[in-house]
Amino acid sequence: MDRRKFLIGLPLALSACAAPQVWAPEDVVARAIHRKPGRNYLTLYTMKRVSTDTGAHSALLINASQRVLFDPAGSFEQEVMPERNDVLFGVTPRLENFYVSFHARSSFYVVGQTVDVSPEIAEQALNLALVSGPVPQANCARVTSRILRQLPGFESIRQTWGPGRIAEDFGTLPGVTTLEYREDDADDKTLALAEISRILKERP
Repeated sequence: MDRRKFLIGLPLALSACAAPQVWAPEDVVARAIHRKPGRNYLTLYTMKRVSTDTGAHSALLINASQRVLFDPAGSFEQEVMPERNDVLFGVTPRLENFYVSFHARSSFYVVGQTVDVSPEIAEQALNLALVSGPVPQANCARVTSRILRQLPGFESIRQTWGPGRIAEDFGTLPGVTTLEYREDDADDKTLALAEISRILKERP
């Protein structure tokens, strides 16, 4: 192969793999910010296949100075929570429930693992999430595990491409609580998204 031609084509190949940039305006983000006083915590969400129990997607809810959801390469499209490169702002408990419900269906269930952290660690997680996107498809676990590994007390989280492996490691953390969310909706999650969008338009 002509090395010169290969190098010329390389930037185009890399750009084809890059995720699209999404950057909500400052005033939109500022209006959406949601704060939940009290304890600071992280919730790792893992979407798992019912048939095999294997992980399919990872996301990280961060309750710091504000409540955000890092949803790397996510598919939850809505118009209520503004986004900046895979970070969703204004994540109220109600919107968090909609996010979980969107993913839970007949073929997938959702595992939520929560651990309390100090305000400093929560803020560090928030700042790392803010600079980690946009994330290309199939890279959700790679980036989520990279964020977690940088936090004090989370060094046992292995760097991985597998959402299920992060859930395994997260489950060994001291004080973690785990909940499963199951629904029997149709396998087509676009139907759930349409219903959620309708509800949010009627009552944001």
